[in-house]
Amino acid sequence: MASGEYKIKLSRDVGLVLFEWLVQHHEEDWAGVPFTHPGELGALALLTGALEKTMVESFDPRYNELLSAARDRLAPEIEPGQE
Repeated sequence: MASGEYKIKLSRDVGLVLFEWLVQHHEEDWAGVPFTHPGELGALALLTGALEKTMVESFDPRYNELLSAARDRLAPEIEPGQE
């Protein structure tokens, strides 16, 4: 397990919503995202790129519909008061 990499699996919904959030903040040069070290922003940028390489939904003409549906399905995962 000393390969130097983490491998994680995300549902399509989580990947899509996370990708959109990352892209929005990346396009804003991470303004408003709290960080304590520039390496944290570098990690987020690399995560954005990794997701971008696997996301086929971003090319779908129904992207906004797919994103909205994914957000709706994930919304119940948050407990009241955590918003």
